Amino acid sequence: MSRMRLSRSFPGRKEIVTFFWLYAVISLLALFLDSGIIPTANVTYPWFAAVYAGLVAAAYTCLLINGFVGFQFAEDGTPLSLWFLRISCLVIFGLEFFIAIATFKNIAGMSYSKPIALWIMYILWPLICTVIYIVSQLVLVFRTLEDRWPIGDIIFGAAFFAVAQVLLFAFSVTICDAIKHYIDGLFFFTLCMLLSVMMVYKYWDSITKEDLEFSVGSKAAVWEVKDPLLAGAGTSDYPEEDASNYHSGAPASLVGGVSGQQLYNPQGQKGGYRGYPPTDNRY
Repeated sequence: MSRMRLSRSFPGRKEIVTFFWLYAVISLLALFLDSGIIPTANVTYPWFAAVYAGLVAAAYTCLLINGFVGFQFAEDGTPLSLWFLRISCLVIFGLEFFIAIATFKNIAGMSYSKPIALWIMYILWPLICTVIYIVSQLVLVFRTLEDRWPIGDIIFGAAFFAVAQVLLFAFSVTICDAIKHYIDGLFFFTLCMLLSVMMVYKYWDSITKEDLEFSVGSKAAVWEVKDPLLAGAGTSDYPEEDASNYHSGAPASLVGGVSGQQLYNPQGQKGGYRGYPPTDNRY
């Protein structure tokens, strides 16, 4: 994410960075909830779980809005685009947080025995956002891009997302029993979701104008080489080196302050020159 902030020619750069920050916070919070650091019997667990559910809903909302950034309904990176994204994510976060905590506490007409609203926001809403994002990006690639390679990134990302859901909801218990309860489907779900998020970045990188250094994109980077040997006369970028004796500057002196030209130049000192062969008036 730090490398992404360095570039100025990427569409939706600030918007997509928001999505990755949300994913990073979700992953950090999941460590405390999934590993049992915060026990389920603890009184604070429902509140942390509600925050986690709200962040998940906000992250998918952010992904959904990023799907429409490329259509330029609002100029990306402008206050209008950024604040619309932030307010939308904040609203969805607050709504999901309220639904989750109300379901856990059996308040506001909600009950954990019939968590319909929580199921809609936690299970159905991410699926809707993902489907709309995939369709919008396919439309964007077919209508505006000549390169079709980004379609592969979309397909791989969708495949990882689908496999993650199947492993979590269909085979989690089977995996847990087969590996003797060391890990379950949640481990593979997290791994596949990480790969899916990586493909989101790979796709975003592939539709940009240029590549970052060490980018995972396939486009070649353009390098600027500065070599004084290849530069023309008077156009060197290194004037301090041009002034040296290597570039015909002042000659270097030997021991005693006598340079090489003075030592072997017959027109130099009064006592003649010290070259070879020696002369009769040398001494």
